[in-house]
Amino acid sequence: MSSTTPIIPPGTRRLRILLALPKLGVVLLLAAVIALLWLLQQNEIDEERTSLIKDVLWLEQNVRFHLSGTEEQMQELASELSMGPESKKTFRLRAGHILKNNSDVSQILWFDKRRNVVDAIPAAGPPDGEIESFGPPVTQKAFELAARLGKRIYSEPFLLTGNTAHFEIAVPIFVDREFVGALVAVYSFDTLLADLVPWWFAEKYQVTIIDDNDIQYAAKSNIQGTPNISYNLPFEPPGYGLQFRVTSYQTAANPLQRLLAGAILLLAGGVFWSLWLVRDLMKKRSRAEEALRAEHAFRTAMENSLTVGMRARDLKGEVIYVNPAFCKITGFSSEELVGKVPPMPYWVPEQIDETFAVHQAVMAGEAPPDGFEMTFMRKSGERFHALVYEAKLIDGNGLHTGWMASVLDVTERRRAEELARQQQEQLQFTARLVTMGEMASTLAHELNQPLAAIASYNSGCLNLLERPNVAAQEIRPALEKLGVQAQRAGKIIRRVHDFVRKSEPKRAPCAVGEVIEDCLGFVEADARKYHIRIDCEIPRLPPIPADRLMLEQVLLNLIRNAMEAMSATPEPYRTLRIATELSETELSVSVSDHGSGISPEIRDKLFTAFFTTKPEGMGVGLSICRSIIEFHRGRLWAEDNIQSPTGTGTTFTFTLSLEAA
Repeated sequence: MSSTTPIIPPGTRRLRILLALPKLGVVLLLAAVIALLWLLQQNEIDEERTSLIKDVLWLEQNVRFHLSGTEEQMQELASELSMGPESKKTFRLRAGHILKNNSDVSQILWFDKRRNVVDAIPAAGPPDGEIESFGPPVTQKAFELAARLGKRIYSEPFLLTGNTAHFEIAVPIFVDREFVGALVAVYSFDTLLADLVPWWFAEKYQVTIIDDNDIQYAAKSNIQGTPNISYNLPFEPPGYGLQFRVTSYQTAANPLQRLLAGAILLLAGGVFWSLWLVRDLMKKRSRAEEALRAEHAFRTAMENSLTVGMRARDLKGEVIYVNPAFCKITGFSSEELVGKVPPMPYWVPEQIDETFAVHQAVMAGEAPPDGFEMTFMRKSGERFHALVYEAKLIDGNGLHTGWMASVLDVTERRRAEELARQQQEQLQFTARLVTMGEMASTLAHELNQPLAAIASYNSGCLNLLERPNVAAQEIRPALEKLGVQAQRAGKIIRRVHDFVRKSEPKRAPCAVGEVIEDCLGFVEADARKYHIRIDCEIPRLPPIPADRLMLEQVLLNLIRNAMEAMSATPEPYRTLRIATELSETELSVSVSDHGSGISPEIRDKLFTAFFTTKPEGMGVGLSICRSIIEFHRGRLWAEDNIQSPTGTGTTFTFTLSLEAA
């Protein structure tokens, strides 16, 4: 199996590259913007973390400095208690001063070496109450550790009533290097943070004191929101795993920075949107170019395949376009025709005035809508007939800008039509000659009857003249009939002559009843001779547009054929019937006999020229009769006479149209 790779046109590949460049540019721009924003965000986070660490260190130093100061004051008090007799007074004075200046210290206790409370401030009595219920284990540890180590010891944190967290510092008292007791200061975590954490610090951070188990002992903050970053720093002293946890909260960023970022994103979106529009426009342009190329190729193919010449002219008659077919017809190239004004090089010089008149009519919008024919001249000088159709040339704005003509070279067609016309005339002439032959043949057939009648009347007249004393009145009727038969013979010959000369039949209003009666008069003698009875009832009939002589020929032919067909019929049944029937559109005349009838094998050939069953017949009678009837737009046919008493017989029927020809 073979596969084929579609061939991409160079223009399409170039367009794809051009379309990919904006995409790549937009992707790079978005990546740069995102990277810039990320870097800005990271820088902001780093700056915020650095600031947080600095602030936490400052807070830790501030707390440490504060606790150190309190330690010094407690140490000085312990030293004074070991030197003077008025120790209690001194304790009260200095402890009160410490409590007054350090609000984070909630109580100061003075223990002797057996950990009995010597005095306490602000408690009036020994601190057995609240401190003893929660503090002894913690205070005892700090007391014992300070006594054993001989230095200031911070206790573990502990909780008092109200879930308030505290821690203590135990300062040993030595007299002459002998441990005689200790001072214990009780700190409150909440008060410590409240005093040492400034307001601006609390506006930025949340400060909490926690231990290793994340148990919170105190907190201070004036802000709310979502925690951002935090930093832990050991709270030493007092130690014991206590830590400062300072957490910053997300605050409103720099509006200018956010505005700048938003502007960058907006501009990036605008650039992307504009590039997307450019991409669509380029695609539409590409599709339009493709459609234009296809349309141009299709139009070129159409122009090259057209056999009809196309010529466009502006409103002034200047040729602005000709197609290859027009150039092929005229023999001139498009360069020789475009830009030309009348007279055109393909106009016939001897018909220049007539052609210019037609040109003016076309420019005036008076060209025939069905086209017109003209004689043009090829470049070789050959003349040819052109069929020209003119139509308005409408531009894309619907304006009439000129005229578009389609030109057909109809020279060959005209020659073919002329040749066909000549052939048709020759054919008609030949047909008439053939018909003339037929008519000449039947002429002898038809003239035989009037000539026989003339001879008969002539013999009768001679016989009468041989009689003595014959009266002229006795000869006169025979002579009149002789004259009638002679005139009839002359009419027959004249009709044949007119037919040969292409003379049209002489149709005129004709009384069919009179025609039938005249025909019966012609055959009356023969009917008596052959003992044939003629049954004929003729009603009143309207006049029929017909050639009387031709109708007589048809009727006489049908009557004689009927009489001859009954030659073998018994005399009682020798009856010939002529009937007519009138309808709204036509008149039918039938001639029926009781003769031998027509066998089926010859029925189809009955009206064929030169077909006959008579030994002396020519076979043209019925053929001529049918031609005459069809000429009168009627029909002639034969059928069996079903009413014949002999069981045989034939009925010939013909129709005549009542409409005028």
